[in-house]
Amino acid sequence: MPALLFSASVRFRGTVFLNALTNNGPNLVFFSLMIEEKVLVQKFLNRKGRERLKKPDWLKIKLGDPTNQNKVLNLIDGLNLHTVCQEAKCPNIFECWTDKTATFMLGGDTCTRHCGFCAVNKGKPMDLDPMEPTHVAEAVKHLELKHAVITSVNRDDLADGGSMHWAETILKVRELNPGCKVEVLIPDFNGDEDALNNVLNARPDVLNHNTETIARLYRRVRPDAKYDQTLELLERSARWRDTHQPEMKTKSGIMAGLGETFEEVVDLMRDLRSVSCDIMTIGQYLQPYEKRLPVERYVTPEEFAEWKRIGLEMGFKHVESSPLTRSSYHAREQAA
Repeated sequence: MPALLFSASVRFRGTVFLNALTNNGPNLVFFSLMIEEKVLVQKFLNRKGRERLKKPDWLKIKLGDPTNQNKVLNLIDGLNLHTVCQEAKCPNIFECWTDKTATFMLGGDTCTRHCGFCAVNKGKPMDLDPMEPTHVAEAVKHLELKHAVITSVNRDDLADGGSMHWAETILKVRELNPGCKVEVLIPDFNGDEDALNNVLNARPDVLNHNTETIARLYRRVRPDAKYDQTLELLERSARWRDTHQPEMKTKSGIMAGLGETFEEVVDLMRDLRSVSCDIMTIGQYLQPYEKRLPVERYVTPEEFAEWKRIGLEMGFKHVESSPLTRSSYHAREQAA
């Protein structure tokens, strides 16, 4: 099947299957997005009458080979799991699932926070699935992953923020997959140090907590979070690493294009280095659907490259910085 190019300007709406004709007849192609008529319009107005920016040519994605994509989808569905690839409408889903990699999302598909950028459902979550840690470990084994990335929704409804569920998942993955490294992208647990320690004591290989945006934009982008609390979590994790697990790496990431300036991103990078953050990711914010925050601008590949250069000079061990970079994009290479 020839490689297909698709503009990231499409709007995501759940899971859709299309039959594509190939030389061998019908072939099932997996899509986690639905093509709507608005995709054909380069510029159109949102509900508030604001003109949306045209997506630049560099925001192109390859649809890849559907064979592995469908294998991953069937595995996820069969084990009743959730992935951030689907729930957050990640544009890299085709590439990653073609390579048989996925980022597992703990705690269900409903978040207790109300971030302005996020596509994940908001509301009252269901009870935790006690089999979820085992099912994640089984999925890692089936996919033969050497580097598993796990994240979660915020569970402010739970006394420990779901941290013991996190710890159990890390331990289960290790039990079934002794050679697999585990990277965790955790919530802030409302600043609860005991909850953070529950995760750290399970000894992940990479501890990631995303800054998401600059301090000035927190009220609009992350109204339920605090910039200083995010830095404090990363600093506590780095102190724990230095005392208990020197080989563990800390990591954080942001989205660009929400209204920040180039220099404000550089200032944020300095803040992350001040708390000994090892790895940083920078990617373009893409509005997942109409009710989320609009894109203020599309950052050029040259600017992303310059941030990477600056970050490496600051002392980051790795900086992944490009328009389509996401937290778990090339995560194994980042942590090498």
